[in-house]
Amino acid sequence: MSMDQKSIKSITVNKKAYHDYFVEDRWEAGIELFGTEVKSIRQGSVNLRDSYCIIKNGEILVVGMHIAPYEKGNIFNKDPLRQKRLLMHKSEINKLNGHIMRDGAAIIPLSLYFKGSTVKMEIGLCKGKKLYDKRADLAAKAASRDLEREFKDRNR
Repeated sequence: MSMDQKSIKSITVNKKAYHDYFVEDRWEAGIELFGTEVKSIRQGSVNLRDSYCIIKNGEILVVGMHIAPYEKGNIFNKDPLRQKRLLMHKSEINKLNGHIMRDGAAIIPLSLYFKGSTVKMEIGLCKGKKLYDKRADLAAKAASRDLEREFKDRNR
């Protein structure tokens, strides 16, 4: 089975990231997990809200990602909020680090998904939104929702 044919199954999306940040670029990264964490993720017990990535000693780590303990995991369960290492090429990590140092951007987890049998994370190079940007986005979303509703009512 080639890379293109592997099934992609979404686990979770970090909607708060799209509300709080402008996503400038995206990368795919593997994530280093233990067996009970993968089982818990398969049950959907994961939360990306308020998580972010840091680069330390040439490695990229996810901070604040909550994976609930697996109920049948007993002594093998790990700390739900432990820092998890992302698996990326050294050149990609260096490129991300350069953007952070130069532009003051942040690396934010955008989504978590299964690609075949492996867990992958989509991370984004993001810049923070100001309050007026968030308000403008909400107003645009509300306007498009009203237009859709109006269009739907007219076509009945």
